[in-house]
Amino acid sequence: MSNVPESLRYAKSHEWLKLESDGTATVGITDYAQSSLGDITYVQLPKVGAVFKAGDTFGVVESVKAASDLYAPVACTITAINSALDSAPETLNTAPYDGAWMLKVMVTNPADAAALLDAAAYQKLIG
Repeated sequence: MSNVPESLRYAKSHEWLKLESDGTATVGITDYAQSSLGDITYVQLPKVGAVFKAGDTFGVVESVKAASDLYAPVACTITAINSALDSAPETLNTAPYDGAWMLKVMVTNPADAAALLDAAAYQKLIG
């Protein structure tokens, strides 16, 4: 059974979004995603200042099993990346919602966040 925190929004592509009241947000991959990938060995993230539309590929995560694209859950501008993942990508396996956040972003279209799945809908998606 995957951990699906109630306070987050979820993309069908298995990224999570924690929206703050000031229009900023934190992005990462879900517990289900890290579990499906297996032991994560590498993460490629965008540069600060990069701009993405909802659904755009923003990076790649590689594991012993596969490589998988990462998709922006909302239209956004990158304000920070978690550079700790460069030297410790396996953190995604142990703390996908805490220490292993990937991006801090400025959301450019708040309606995108409302279109994401809530915890109950995401739990139903992953079975």
